Amino acid sequence: MAVTDRVKPRSAGGQSPAPEDTKSVRRLAFSQQVSKWDVRLSPYLYISPFFLLFAVTGLFPLLYTGWVSLHNWNLIGGQGKFTGLENYAFVVAQPYFWNAVGNTFSIFILSSVPQVVIALVIAAVLDANLRARTFWRMGVLVPFVVAPVAVGLIFNNLFADQFGLINEMLKVVGLDPVRWHSDSLASHLAISTMVNFRWTGYNALIFLAAMQAIPRDVFEAATIDGAGRLRQFFSVTVPMLRPTVIFVVITSTIGGLQIFDEPRVFDQSGLGGADRQWQTLTMYIWELGWGQRNFGRASAVAWLLFVMIVLIALLNFIITKRIASQGGRK
Repeated sequence: MAVTDRVKPRSAGGQSPAPEDTKSVRRLAFSQQVSKWDVRLSPYLYISPFFLLFAVTGLFPLLYTGWVSLHNWNLIGGQGKFTGLENYAFVVAQPYFWNAVGNTFSIFILSSVPQVVIALVIAAVLDANLRARTFWRMGVLVPFVVAPVAVGLIFNNLFADQFGLINEMLKVVGLDPVRWHSDSLASHLAISTMVNFRWTGYNALIFLAAMQAIPRDVFEAATIDGAGRLRQFFSVTVPMLRPTVIFVVITSTIGGLQIFDEPRVFDQSGLGGADRQWQTLTMYIWELGWGQRNFGRASAVAWLLFVMIVLIALLNFIITKRIASQGGRK
């Protein structure tokens, strides 16, 4: 029943209420209506800044890139004639595109899988009762704040084909030097080492935050049941970190397929080696856009990369959710 129906004050003798009483009733009804609007709209207003910022810096560039990919777009001449899917057909027919796809997935697998495993182990160590825990927790984040160019210079010296520290150490133990800048697999290992150096500590802190959110009572109960530290890690910690593992795997997938800084600074030419041994998709986009001045084809590759990232991220999400559901049933 509405407020105006419930509250109908009348004066003696059945006369109509005074104007002051009518105003107070209307004011009360309006305040209740505003309160309902506040409860319904406030959550959307709180999260709206993110979506507004994403629409400007994320959604619009994505849609505009798709529009550019459908045209013959040149850096100097600007927008040309509408070509439809010709840019996509041209790019897919190029062997350099598939070479870049293979290199991207190879570096992604060599970097993301060890990165997640090592980050879990580091987070478990940091969660223990260590001395100067704050120092060690801050220390694992230092590689993340180092500039990619500086990391590239350091690792270029470490993995130099001649007089590099890694090859010199291999010579000491009697092994042949590795051609880090010539062999495809060797270059992928070197670049994935750079990626792991930068991002392992960052992911370790994410896992550490999730570990500290686990109730201590669970570990106390596991200790009473006779479970050791290793058994607690695999039977208690890891199962309760499944949502965080899903998040880290998806973000690592997105970042791994968009890798550009590490392979770009690994050589001087910017093409990913003399034979494009480690040219990734983002480097191929840079070559098409700024090397060949063809923004239409570069945008087509960018959209193909976007579709790959979405499909791989969905596949990772489905697999990890299925593993989590099976573990929960067990």
